[in-house]
Amino acid sequence: MILKGKAHKFGDDISTDLITPGRYFHLRTNLPELAKHTLEDADPDFVKNMRPGDFVVAGGNFGLGSSREHAAIVIKLSGAGAVLAKSFARIFFRNAINQGVPAIICDTDLIAAGDELEVDVEKGEVKNVTTGVVIPAKPLPRAMLNILQDGGLVEHFQKNKGFRLD
Repeated sequence: MILKGKAHKFGDDISTDLITPGRYFHLRTNLPELAKHTLEDADPDFVKNMRPGDFVVAGGNFGLGSSREHAAIVIKLSGAGAVLAKSFARIFFRNAINQGVPAIICDTDLIAAGDELEVDVEKGEVKNVTTGVVIPAKPLPRAMLNILQDGGLVEHFQKNKGFRLD
């Protein structure tokens, strides 16, 4: 699975409240509408500038805070191909995978806003096409790759009539 897109850069400690601002809690049953506000407190122009397949790129501890699945869902609905970060909050990481959003752990200091990237999810490698730098990423276990390839955990279960580890 090779993904291509542009980097949208954020710092450390991007919380689920920054991903899905609490003032839009009333939209949690209208996910397409909620997605229009993805990361707007961190970057008011994020949704406007996001193109299908682009990447959310952040520092450490991405997705800390509440365990809302909405945070991963709206990132997916915004068109992001993956989230790249130095580290993830544990619950956000699993929510992202379960929603079909690759969560890639790598050194994001080597990526600037606007850089064109190529991410090989299976190999665990991020190529910064803009600079030519190849960044190693922590490879995902086969079970998580299967979930991602199927589009998320629900789709994976439906396709395989259960959970497939291999």
